[in-house]
Amino acid sequence: MDEAARASVSTGVAPGDTFRAQVAELARMKEALKAGPGPQATQRQHDKGKQTAHERIAALLDDDSFVEIEGFRRHQVTGFGLEHNRPHGDGVIVGWGTIEGRQVFLYATDFRVFGGSLGEAHAEKIHKVMDLALATGAPLIALNDGAGARIQEGVGGLAGYGGIFQRAVRASGVIPQISVILGPCAGGAVYAPALTDFVFMVRGTAQMFLTGPDVVHAVTGEQITHEDLGGAGVHATSSGVAAFVSDDERSCLRDVRYLVSLLPSNNHEAPPSASTAGVPEADGERLLDIVPANPRMPYDMVRVIEELVDHGDFLEMHETWASNIICGLARIGGEVAGIIANQPAVLAGVLDIAAAQKAARFVQTCDAFNIPLITLVDVPGFLPGSRQEHDGIIRHGAKLLHAYCAATVPRVQVILRKAYGGAYIVMDSRSIGADLSFAWPINEVAVMGAEGAANIIHRKAIAAAPDPDAERQRRIKEYRSELMHPYYAAERGLVDDVIDPRSTRRVLIRSLSALRRKRTPNVDRKHANPPF
Repeated sequence: MDEAARASVSTGVAPGDTFRAQVAELARMKEALKAGPGPQATQRQHDKGKQTAHERIAALLDDDSFVEIEGFRRHQVTGFGLEHNRPHGDGVIVGWGTIEGRQVFLYATDFRVFGGSLGEAHAEKIHKVMDLALATGAPLIALNDGAGARIQEGVGGLAGYGGIFQRAVRASGVIPQISVILGPCAGGAVYAPALTDFVFMVRGTAQMFLTGPDVVHAVTGEQITHEDLGGAGVHATSSGVAAFVSDDERSCLRDVRYLVSLLPSNNHEAPPSASTAGVPEADGERLLDIVPANPRMPYDMVRVIEELVDHGDFLEMHETWASNIICGLARIGGEVAGIIANQPAVLAGVLDIAAAQKAARFVQTCDAFNIPLITLVDVPGFLPGSRQEHDGIIRHGAKLLHAYCAATVPRVQVILRKAYGGAYIVMDSRSIGADLSFAWPINEVAVMGAEGAANIIHRKAIAAAPDPDAERQRRIKEYRSELMHPYYAAERGLVDDVIDPRSTRRVLIRSLSALRRKRTPNVDRKHANPPF
């Protein structure tokens, strides 16, 4: 008789029954972990219009795909009453699952436990999942709803943030990193999402700030609410921290799923392709009505983009920040592309500091993840003025120039109407490395507009003429016909072809297809030194 049989005879309990009891206890404990600290805490979360961490994970991932790890982890701190309050999980849920069948890693802070604050065990769980994401080459998603460092644990929490920051930088440009702000995010905690590639926020419940309203009031005397200091509206419109803003958590998490569907898993892969069944290669008749021939008349460039991309689906980033330039992702002919475009409906599409920063970051992100770039140009120049100059338009404009020059992905430029001065060069001109450049037959590429050029070149002649206004108009017409006609740049090899606007989509599809195997040799250096 073996040992198990002898034990069952002596106790009267079959070995399998003991095992089953233990398995049943494990299932009970896991259900308790999922339930969290209790129904009252869950109800308080729901009363704020927020889901629990597990509910958020379920909404984000494919059904039944989440695998949790370190669910039984607890802090080991004594003192300040923590020795009597050691919940499993320590306020953060970590693991992996799938989005549309593709693996992602994630962590989700649980506001019901210690307010989602970060202690040593909490941080080590996040470190673990970040290391796994980088080691396996899979996107990392952070669902943030926490109150910053856990004060009772002292410097241990701060060191935990340091580990997160260091790992985020190590993973930068290797795997996509996405932060979703679903509640408060304060103090040093804000730098974790700031280091990631994309930040989502939810109106009314998400806030980000280094110092809260109480500290602001104590130091400066200013009275301000949490929402006005660091709400989603502020970071979507003023600071540019938030790339995407949603009205509620469910729509936010749907947008995260859509973004992931457009990104590669890591920097060694191409973005996922999609079927083009039922999508016409070209149908651009409406473009002739959307874009006015008069270069001074505004129009909405988003409508142009929607005519060019598959199904009209365009995921715009930073829609309300620096909206004189447009940045976003779409599929063209089934393949993902990053689109940068001037927006003539806002400030005539001029480039300024914020626009340069926004576009430079986007170009750099696309290049890191093998996403081809399409640049739609209709730009009158850089925004003039002492404020722009004193605030560093030279340095910030150079960020965009550096980003384009350093980009190794396929790059296609289309000049719709005008491209004047240094802004023409910066908007991915052939001279800074665009692979292909096309122009519509109404394009004007020049140092500046004809009016300004004529006034400078022929200032004396205009002033001395019997009829200065007539002379000015004659000189403007002369400059436009000799130096700004639609084929001037093409004649000099700065534009590859002048195309029928209605064929733009077809030209883009075929150009990206031709450039798909583009390879650029690496430069032997540690790293570039961009004008940060």
